[in-house]
Amino acid sequence: MVGIIDKTKEEIQKGEEALKEIVEKVEEKIEGKIKKTLKKPAKDDADLDNETEAESTTGERDIADKKKALLEKAKKLKEKLSEGEISSEDLKEQVKLKKKDMLISLEEYVKAGIYLGTKVVTPNMKPFVYRRRADGLAIFNTDLIDEKLKEGADFLAKFAPEDVILVCKREAGWRAVKKFGELTGIRVFAKKYPAGVLTNKNLDDFFENELTIVTDHWVDKNALNDTLIVKKKVLMICDTNNFSKGADQVIIGNNKSPKSLGVIFYILAREYVKARGIKVDVPELEWWTGELEDESEKKSRVRSVAAEAGLMSPGEGYGV
Repeated sequence: MVGIIDKTKEEIQKGEEALKEIVEKVEEKIEGKIKKTLKKPAKDDADLDNETEAESTTGERDIADKKKALLEKAKKLKEKLSEGEISSEDLKEQVKLKKKDMLISLEEYVKAGIYLGTKVVTPNMKPFVYRRRADGLAIFNTDLIDEKLKEGADFLAKFAPEDVILVCKREAGWRAVKKFGELTGIRVFAKKYPAGVLTNKNLDDFFENELTIVTDHWVDKNALNDTLIVKKKVLMICDTNNFSKGADQVIIGNNKSPKSLGVIFYILAREYVKARGIKVDVPELEWWTGELEDESEKKSRVRSVAAEAGLMSPGEGYGV
C-alpha cells in the first residue's frame, strides 16, 4: 500500500514540472510579441488627423474635384462663345429672322388651317408630316409649307400668263382661283375642265400651254393626265392624301379648305405679279380667307338681296 502511494506522488510531481515548463514557454512567447509591438513608432497627432480626415471626407473631395472639372468646362465654353461661336442670343435672333422671312406670319398659317392634313398619308407626303393629332389627322410642318410655297412661287414666275392654266374642280377654291386669274391673267378652269383642250387639235377650243397648276390630283385628274400626255410641266398642290407623281414642283398644304386655298393663292398671286412686274392691287389676305369682301362682291350681294325682295330686277343697276 505504501509503495502505491509513493509511486503516485512521483507521477504528480513529474506532471507539475511538465506543466510549469509549458507555462514558461507560453509566457516567453507573449513577452516577445509585446516587445516587438513596443518597438513600432507611434503615429503622431498630425498623421492621425490626416488619416481620420481622409476617411471622413473622401466623398467631399470627389465632389470638389467634379465641381472643379465642371467649372473648367464652363470656362472653356465661355471662351468659345467669346471667340465668335454661336450663342443662345444668336440662336434666338436666328429664329426671329426665320419668322420674319416667312411669306406670311406663322399665326396666319395656323389660323387658316393650312397645316391640317387628312387621316391618310401617302409615301410622297410622309416626309412633310410633323405628327398626328389625337383624332388621327396628320399635321404638316409649317416651316416646310412656307418653304414649298416659296419654291412654287419661284417656279410659277418662270412662265408667262398665257402659257399657264389653273384647274380647280373643288368648290372650296373657286372664289380664290377666280381672283387669282383676274390678277395674273392666267386662264382658270373652275368647276369643270373641258376634256381634250390640251390634247385634241381638232377641238375649236384647243390650245397649247407650258404649265398646268393642279389644285388636287384626285379631282383634277383629267387635266393632270392631259398635261402629262403632252409632256408639259405641272405645279401641284398636295394634301397628305395626294400622290405627287407627275409633278415638277409641289406645294404642300390643306387643299380642301376655302381659307387654306385662299392663303395659297393669295401668296402665289402676290409673288407672281411682283416677279412679273404686273401692276395690279392684290387684295389683303383677309379677303382671300373670306374675312373681307371687295366692292364688286358687296354690290353683287346687295343686288341679289334686292332682287329677291322684289325691289329691282337682277340686271338693274344701283348705287352704293
